[in-house]
Order: sequence, then C-alpha cells, then structure tokens
Amino acid sequence: MIIRSSSSRDIPSSEITPYDIYMDRRRFIGRVAAGAAAAALVPGTLTACTDEVEAQEELTPYEDVTSYNNFYEFGTGKSDPAANAHTLRTEPWSIEVSGLVKNPARYALEDFVKPHTVEDRVYRLRCVEAWSMVIPWRGIPLADVVRRLEPLPSAKFIRFETLHDPAQMPGQRAPILDWPYVEGLRMDEALHPLAFLATGLYGRDLPNQNGAPFRLVAPWKYGFKSIKSIVKIEFVERQPVSSWEKSNPREYGFYSNVNPNVDHPRWSQARERRIGEWRKRDTLMFNGYDEVAPLYAGMDLQKNF
Repeated sequence: MIIRSSSSRDIPSSEITPYDIYMDRRRFIGRVAAGAAAAALVPGTLTACTDEVEAQEELTPYEDVTSYNNFYEFGTGKSDPAANAHTLRTEPWSIEVSGLVKNPARYALEDFVKPHTVEDRVYRLRCVEAWSMVIPWRGIPLADVVRRLEPLPSAKFIRFETLHDPAQMPGQRAPILDWPYVEGLRMDEALHPLAFLATGLYGRDLPNQNGAPFRLVAPWKYGFKSIKSIVKIEFVERQPVSSWEKSNPREYGFYSNVNPNVDHPRWSQARERRIGEWRKRDTLMFNGYDEVAPLYAGMDLQKNF
C-alpha cells in the first residue's frame, strides 16, 4: 500500500484531508507526517504512515481521475462516463443483501455506511489496457461490512451487482455485456484489509462517473474487478461468473490479479503508463501489494488468471 491509514469510527469530515491539500502534493506529505505525530498524542484522531519510497508516489490529478474512466454503463470511450453519467440518480440509494447471511435486508445507503469505520486510503488502480492511476479514496473496509452482515459458514464467495437501469445508464441499451454488471470475490479476499468499499475520492463524494455512490476497490486486481454503483451483495457457496469472464473467458478470468507474467491476448501486461506521465514503468506483481500473496499460495496464477 502506498499510504496506510487507520481511524476511529465515524471520523468527522473535518478530520479528512481536504481536496486542496490533496492537490498540493508537498503540503499533503507534510500534513500526513504532522498528523501522524499529532495522533500519537491525541487518542482517536486519524493516523497515517509513509516512508521515503511511498512519498515518491505522485497522486493522479483529480481532473484525470474524473475524466478518464472505464464505466461501460455510460459508454465505451474513456470520456463517455464523465459526459453521460449526469443521468444517474444516486439519492435515494439502497443495497439489497441476500444469500447465505444472517442479516439479509434492503439497506439504505446511509444506514449501510454509517455504522462502519471511515478511512482515507491511497491506492494504485491498474487497468488491463496498460494504464494506471494513484487515487486517494474515502470509504469503509469491506471486512467491516462482511462481519456485521454475518455470513454463514457455507458462504465461500461474495457476488456484487451494479444498478441495471438503461434510462439512467444509456450504455446498457447496447449489448456490450450481459447486463447487469456482476463481479465477485472469494471470501478470504473480501476479508483482506486491502479490500475497500469506496464512497469518495480526494475528500469529496464519488462522482457518478467513478461509481457513485458506492463501489468496490480491490487494488491488487485489475480495475474492472472494482465494480461500481453497487445495488446488490449476495453471499454464495459457488464461485459467481463475473461479467467480463462471461463475455470473454479467454481474456478475463475470475481472479483478475495484476500479474505482469500473464499477458492479455491482445497486449502485454509487463509495462504500464500512469495517467499524466509519458514514461512507462514495470508492472508489479499484485500491483505492488505483496501482502495479498498468501491468499494464493499453491495456486497456478497463470491458469487462475
């Protein structure tokens, strides 16, 4: 992880690093260091840690993060979501929880989010098209949500589903995929501390084109695994079939872990370009998040791609 943060429950918005400070990288690093020192003295305040290597990671500018997107529900072009997502209505919003779980229900978004830990985290996001971003997210650890919902022992996977409403999402009028969009995680992946349900970025609520109001962030996986505008969460025993896996299983596997040794059939995954940069850099295994490696011990990661 580039910057790891921990916090008390229900951090007030005044504790979250403001947008203008995020946009000024030098001030941001200074604020993180000062916050960490202050937090050692004041119980319950937001804490963060960084090191020299992490501090060299530049945040992708807000304008790029919100204008260069894959969100096929609003079109296949990178600029289509920003142009078309204004049609999405995010209030009111609810999440249906079902399947092998002790607390199934339809939850209003505010009721679903408020009981959980609110955190700021900075993650790399890697796309199969050999581009990447570094984004400061705001949200809640997926593990907190899972534990509160209390899945049954027979639940081995979590299935997520995006809103299906072609009136709001014009891209769904075309048979690009078998709508609605579906993704899934193995239970141990969902419980890993890196898995995150994002509600905002750069200190602001999620823009529609970035998956408002509620999306998954799994930073060691390719970006299409981070399903957006979630309306259904189902706990299941069998591995769900994800949308891209169903559409083209030769190119998109269920696990979708960033692996520079497994090329996409139409391009190499060994190198990547950060949005806003011209130079390319080596792609890191698991997108650089080595702490997830034990989840896949003994697995053939070329077969289970």
